[in-house]
Amino acid sequence: SGIMKKAKEISVLCDAQVSVVIFASSGKMHEFCSPSTTLIDMLDQYHKLSGKKLWDAKHEHLDNEINRIKKDNDRMQTELRRLSGEDITTLNYKELMVLEEALENGISSLKAKQMECVPMMRKHNEMLEDENRGLQFKLRQMHLNPMDDQNVLENGDVYHHQQGVGDYEYQMPFAFRVQPMQPNLQDRF
Repeated sequence: SGIMKKAKEISVLCDAQVSVVIFASSGKMHEFCSPSTTLIDMLDQYHKLSGKKLWDAKHEHLDNEINRIKKDNDRMQTELRRLSGEDITTLNYKELMVLEEALENGISSLKAKQMECVPMMRKHNEMLEDENRGLQFKLRQMHLNPMDDQNVLENGDVYHHQQGVGDYEYQMPFAFRVQPMQPNLQDRF
């Protein structure tokens, strides 16, 4: 703690950039870096001035890979802006032709996808129209056979009070509940 205190004092009194990293025997890390800088900036400055390598080849490879990915990302962002019509004033004729060809290819693939969707939409519309016709038919039948208040039971089942043996289906409720003939069969489940 005394070393950290002295590092803070040197940073303030001398207007110096100070960085201290201490690893205790327990493995705990303690660090201090001047408020005007970061540890990475300090290490980069040390690397430039001393000429000593702080990074091994593996870290160098990772740094190169990160830089390559950043460049690819920047290139893709630029290409995306150009495809959306932004930032095309700096392009020459050949680059504009390539961009136009890419846009035309995109349009043709979009139209092909649209043409795939049209038959599915027509089939879906036909199914909806059939369902609509069926519902309209049921509605008309309900209006032809209006139910009065006597036909509705307490539990919601509907009976039609029509006489005659041939009209047996009208005497049955719309909803049926199947009862097992042998109730002991349900005990096994």
